[in-house]
Amino acid sequence: MTAATSEAPAASPTDRAESDGTVVLDGITKRYGQATAVDAMSLTIEAGEFISLLGPSGCGKTTTLRMIAGFEQPDAGDIRISGRSVLGTPPYRRNVNTVFQAYALFPHMSVAENVAYGLQQRRTPKSAIREQVSEALDLVQMRTFADRKPTQLSGGQQQRVALARALVNRPSVLLLDEPLGALDRQLREEMQLELKLLQSRLGITFVFVTHDQGEALSMSDRIAIMRDGRIEQLADADTVYARPSSAYVAAFVGQQNFFRGTVTEGGVAVDSPHALVRGTRADLVDGQRGQAAVRPENVRIEADAPGEPSAGVNVARGELIGLSHLGETMQFLVRLGDDQSLIARRPTPESPGLAVGDAVVCSWSAESVLLFPADDAALAGGYVAPPTL
Repeated sequence: MTAATSEAPAASPTDRAESDGTVVLDGITKRYGQATAVDAMSLTIEAGEFISLLGPSGCGKTTTLRMIAGFEQPDAGDIRISGRSVLGTPPYRRNVNTVFQAYALFPHMSVAENVAYGLQQRRTPKSAIREQVSEALDLVQMRTFADRKPTQLSGGQQQRVALARALVNRPSVLLLDEPLGALDRQLREEMQLELKLLQSRLGITFVFVTHDQGEALSMSDRIAIMRDGRIEQLADADTVYARPSSAYVAAFVGQQNFFRGTVTEGGVAVDSPHALVRGTRADLVDGQRGQAAVRPENVRIEADAPGEPSAGVNVARGELIGLSHLGETMQFLVRLGDDQSLIARRPTPESPGLAVGDAVVCSWSAESVLLFPADDAALAGGYVAPPTL
């Protein structure tokens, strides 16, 4: 289903000199009874930007998208699209289209008729409709399927038709609410690339809602990671992956091994029950509860042997309890103790010849360690915590 515009609203005193396609959320709040879904959130989405709203269920990302689309109205704050406040403006009068996970194509209409529907509602001349529908179908490589019914299409083809229907009016902003969720993995990855290429070609602002970090990392110019109705971090993919601003972001983006314990050594280490984990950060305070994080790809693993580790290297010893072939990488699951295990991931050609049951030693550099204050809520609910057995 798509939501289309028919005409731009008249200017109001709150209009600003902002580019076509710019979206500004200015302190928006949305409540449902006593629950606050979006909490005084501010965000500027630049014209032509591909931005993803990423987070777990209930974080407020879909509610935010629905307020931009006009399906929900904020209880406080302002929303501007292309410099115009759209508070109170219905969806069909905003220069915004929306693509949902359920494509909601009309089953009795052909592909071309589905794409043309919005233009017909706007009373576009028939000659212009034919031309614009053909152009939209060309954009998504579906012109040869114009006469087919949706039931004769695959899931990926149906998604392309939904995109063509959303793009046929050339909106300033395209909103996508988990549109790839119904596709299998291979097709989803193909469509991620196609979506990004399409957005780059058209220069339209894309606002993409997902709980899939892989989608957000692979496509976005920037990612807004949401937590409890607020933005926890807003940055490009490299930054949120390599330099997360909090334990919550570190846990949600990618995979982490977390060690929890007491901060020591002048704020640059966490003394956990299974390892003293040293990092390079120095703004924690000795004695406070903290947690250290290291990504699996930064962990080296080898058979345990007598000898002292190199100075400055973090070390943890344990038993190899799991071995998984992931294609280009091998994943090792190591039990460190009754309540903690660790994941190491190495390129397949460089992987050591280990077997389940082997005694192993894992090591990683201080530079690969992230140190955070304790935040149990960030790791609750199955975001990404160290596996336990």
